[in-house]
Amino acid sequence: MAEAFSSLTKPTILVVEDEAPLLTLLRYNLEKQGFKVDEAADGQEALLRVSEARPDLVLLDWMLPALSGIEVCRQLRRRPNTRDLPIIMVTARTEDQDAVRALDTGADDYIAKPFVMEALLARIRALLRRSGSVAVKGTLTYRDLTMDQDAHRVSRGGRALHLGPTEYRLLEFFLQHPGRVFTREQLLDAVWGRDIHVEPRTVDVHIRRLRKAINGTNEVDLIRTVRSAGYALDAEDH
Repeated sequence: MAEAFSSLTKPTILVVEDEAPLLTLLRYNLEKQGFKVDEAADGQEALLRVSEARPDLVLLDWMLPALSGIEVCRQLRRRPNTRDLPIIMVTARTEDQDAVRALDTGADDYIAKPFVMEALLARIRALLRRSGSVAVKGTLTYRDLTMDQDAHRVSRGGRALHLGPTEYRLLEFFLQHPGRVFTREQLLDAVWGRDIHVEPRTVDVHIRRLRKAINGTNEVDLIRTVRSAGYALDAEDH
């Protein structure tokens, strides 16, 4: 099984972008891929955010109010604790010399607007992988069940499965901890998050949906219910 970051240790991406619609789009897609997102609307705020809590990667717009992305990158590279911080420069500037300038200033990668989101996500994962700062997504398996985290696809015995967003996150968490029993409260914290109020019985509803999605006719039920304890990805008792 390939390494993958769990929902409890998600890599943090600091998105530095002053265009609100693009910031919203980036946040949505990054969180959908399992990243935590912090944000800053200008260069000064970006430096403050990094000082308060060092992210795993900075997605840095070139054209920013007050302090340009180039200057932010330059200052981060001067600081001992951020000298090796992964930085991807995002800009509308498309000239070759602009890319050279960004890389010479210390950016690890450069992508021009408008960009394809899948391409940006691939660059983020590749840079995190090269930096070694976090474990990156890959393929999770249990018996004949396979989850391709990069492609966001799940299959069982070669048959494509269709899961809702919550069922996907629930299965992802189970696949990262096969055989371990989790209470409803632990699943709520790991999958829904501590800041979201959800009734524990909601877990039962999504477990039923997950079972229906992954267990076909005459197939072994891969989800084990442990009375008075919780649930586990464990088919040994079936």
